[in-house]
Amino acid sequence: MALDASLSAADAPASSNVRAATTESRAARVVIIGLSLLFVALFLVAPLVVVFTEAFRNGTEEFLSALSDPDTFSAIQLTLLVAGISVPLNLVFGIAASWAIAKFEFKGKAFLTTLIDLPFSVSPVVSGLIFVLLFSSHSLLGPWLQSHGIKILFAVPGIVLATVFVTFPFVARELIPLMQEQGTSDEEAALSLGASGWQTFWYVTLPNIRWGLLYGVLLCNARAMGEFGAVSVVSGHIRGVTNTMPLQVEILYNEYSFVAAFAVAALLALLALVTLVIKSLLELRYSAQIAASRRH
Repeated sequence: MALDASLSAADAPASSNVRAATTESRAARVVIIGLSLLFVALFLVAPLVVVFTEAFRNGTEEFLSALSDPDTFSAIQLTLLVAGISVPLNLVFGIAASWAIAKFEFKGKAFLTTLIDLPFSVSPVVSGLIFVLLFSSHSLLGPWLQSHGIKILFAVPGIVLATVFVTFPFVARELIPLMQEQGTSDEEAALSLGASGWQTFWYVTLPNIRWGLLYGVLLCNARAMGEFGAVSVVSGHIRGVTNTMPLQVEILYNEYSFVAAFAVAALLALLALVTLVIKSLLELRYSAQIAASRRH
């Protein structure tokens, strides 16, 4: 008993020091929270308010008229088309890459992980220039593509390639740490019970990663619809053909069509807000699932 009392007495100063080091005064908390809210208000909320205010400055009819313009409507369609192609491609790549990195050991694993992070460290404009160097008429592939009537640059294929490049880390980067944390015990149990590889993936792995997968897809889709730099380089800015929504905003603004420019920007912002809401709901659902699994 005396030993326990002495240990408790010895531990008490340490615990009090920890509390003193991690507990701020009320004034400090107020200042930190106030600065955070001020930053959010100035750099996030205020720009959104300006965008929607300018978009609806002349009323709802003007807003809808700007969106129904043929060139703008074509930009909206192209943005949705590019996102509809690039997101599923990144979905397949992300699942395959994360499965390989998290579940297997092989030569080049670290190199593959580094390549997945490459678009995060390369400017989108530089990535667009890479595709220009690969597929232009003066490149090695350019003459062959022209002779076979295949057009990559200044067309939808080039825009899709540039978008896939800048967005492919999102799904993989969400799934890799999740799969590594889960380990391989569930898959090994399923295989030992006679399940095939496809059955193991469909009924064991996929349910375990579904929330992380949806989260990565949402981030990938948001980036695909809002990408500007890489798409600007490979699109050629052809009106009604290769302009996506971000490029259309730039063109309209440079032509002093401010209401139309802010209308398209408001639509992009609305899509981003919807993505943010869905992302928050998924985070809550995923956190609840993790908490429930830990309780059991």
